[in-house]
Amino acid sequence: MAKLYFRYGAMNSGKSTALLQAAFNYEERGHRVLLAKPTVDTKGDRDIVSRLGVVREVDFTIAPATDVLDLFQSHRNRVIEERGRDVSCLLVDEAQFLNSEQVDDLLRIALIDSVPVLAYGIRTDFQTVAFPGSRRLLEVAHSLEELKTICRCGRKAIFNARLIDGAFVFDGNQVAIDASTQLGEDGAHAVSYESLCGVCYLEESGGVLNGRR
Repeated sequence: MAKLYFRYGAMNSGKSTALLQAAFNYEERGHRVLLAKPTVDTKGDRDIVSRLGVVREVDFTIAPATDVLDLFQSHRNRVIEERGRDVSCLLVDEAQFLNSEQVDDLLRIALIDSVPVLAYGIRTDFQTVAFPGSRRLLEVAHSLEELKTICRCGRKAIFNARLIDGAFVFDGNQVAIDASTQLGEDGAHAVSYESLCGVCYLEESGGVLNGRR
């Protein structure tokens, strides 16, 4: 039986690198994989970009209203027609941006279509609230694996803190893409993130979690 895997970690824990390595491992052995990511993730447009500088274009992107099962099956059928063999794996980057119905489709792909699905993403936003896609993956994935990274203090990082123009902020929209520039009433602002342990997060937020003390 194929399985749905959720490999998660704080930002800068090497999730995209691990995904691209998994794809390479499959293909090195002659298998065909499909790569996908949500359209919400605008970094690299249609590319998956790792921190090590490795870049690869996805086979398809997933919009908020996309039927993932139908889209996967369409690309799968194309691969079978072109190569005469089936897809061995579906790899999904930034899976936290999927909705719960799309995650359920990933589970159906594994269980009904018998194709393993490896989903990579972060659990929580900059306010320590679970993303919808991550919450559902934690509920239904067969296998959960944490990819670890460290905080500036040396402890394990578990939270993702947002900075605007270099200053920490703890309110705002859930999604603001890393290294993007947002236009506010007073002009453009650079958005970035830092992975922090719980202690450092509380120090920066003044004890605030999920927008409250």
